Amino acid sequence: MNARLQDLTCGSLRSQILWFSLPLIASNILQVLFNMSDIAVVGRFAGPNALGAVGSTTTLVTLFTGFLIGMSGGVNVLAAQFFGAKNEAEVRRTVHTAFLICLTVGLILAAGGIGLARGLLELLHTKAELFEGAERYLRIYFLGMPALALYNFGNAVFSAVGDTKRPLYYLTAAGIVNVALNLFFVIVCGMDVAGVAMASVISQYLSAVLTVGALFRCRGIYALRRAALRFDREKSKKLLMLGLPAGLQSAIFAIANLFIQASVNSFDTIMVEGNSAAANADALVYDVMTAFYTACASFIGQNYGAGKRERVMKSYQISLLYSFGAGAVMGVGLIIFGRQFLALFTTEEAVANAGMRRLTIMGLSYAVSAFMDCTIAAARGLGKTVVPMVIVISGSCVFRVIWVYTIFAYFGTITSLYLLYIFSWTITAAAEIAYFIRCCRRQVANIRPRAESASPQAASRMG
Repeated sequence: MNARLQDLTCGSLRSQILWFSLPLIASNILQVLFNMSDIAVVGRFAGPNALGAVGSTTTLVTLFTGFLIGMSGGVNVLAAQFFGAKNEAEVRRTVHTAFLICLTVGLILAAGGIGLARGLLELLHTKAELFEGAERYLRIYFLGMPALALYNFGNAVFSAVGDTKRPLYYLTAAGIVNVALNLFFVIVCGMDVAGVAMASVISQYLSAVLTVGALFRCRGIYALRRAALRFDREKSKKLLMLGLPAGLQSAIFAIANLFIQASVNSFDTIMVEGNSAAANADALVYDVMTAFYTACASFIGQNYGAGKRERVMKSYQISLLYSFGAGAVMGVGLIIFGRQFLALFTTEEAVANAGMRRLTIMGLSYAVSAFMDCTIAAARGLGKTVVPMVIVISGSCVFRVIWVYTIFAYFGTITSLYLLYIFSWTITAAAEIAYFIRCCRRQVANIRPRAESASPQAASRMG
């Protein structure tokens, strides 16, 4: 087996999950930092209105990118299960079909995002002084959706087979280009929001080319081959059954957050800008925690495919412990060093004060989200996505909308708005945990252990 790949079905789970996750953490942090460079550059060199314009698009960008990430989660789970079972033919069909599906979805989202950009911003009641810049940023940013879809596809495949380092290398290269282009377009060319949007699109295509190119060059059973690129009906159905609920879950989750963004927009411009600056912490914390969720799904997928019953639940428990700890440590750190963090995005004291109101509440809340998100990842590892989607829609999305029109409508304070996060996470987590335990007891108890290893010939082909 290729030295870059990891057999996730044997060895110490504590150390394996940690070492598997570290490159993902580095990759996710770099991605967040590179995205933050968009905000930081426009905030410092293009003024507060440009900062507010880009920040006003965050929820919409999350809606579309979240759908793509959810779709790639289906690729990760199915590829990991077949790879763990050492089923070469199924891995090949899964990878090639997934490539075509993800590319198609990326193209559809690009066209839809560009066409709906103005209407979505109007739906959010975006401030008049921020509207033009926000619309320009969105229309350019959506051009990168096909590239983002292909990068997430490649990242999902590499993670499924235990290789989390190569996506990190490719993302690092693309991110450096992103930062350099941000500075060039904004400072040298004076392009404000259009400049950072163009830099993002170019870097996304670079990361996609590097990642997909590596899959075409590699020799493993997960490699891409032009001659094998075709839609497999059975695999298409399975990938869509796994990926669509996860993608829709992320999208609907983001739609619920649109109501939150609209509520934030009901405050003055300073509060909107402070919220935009502080919201960058969400991506930083969530993406570190997400590394453990990816590990959870990959480990459960491979071990479920290999018939390793006892390692399925242990993978979930260890991943949950790591993700909870990461959320707690980073949340407290943001409370302590919040003003230094906000100084990256704004030099105005009033904006920083508004941002600290969000950071203080969210810093104490992040760790709670691990119980919800890690459990969802664990259920996906078992191939369960529909019921977790329904639970999230009910417990978080619907609940948040109700909160906005009841609790927030009654109190009308920014604090009453931010508190909905921890309450929705707690309710959803309780239901997700109950469902996962039930599935684990029924589904895992019925699996039969596969052979511990493949034949020498098959083992060589796996890498």
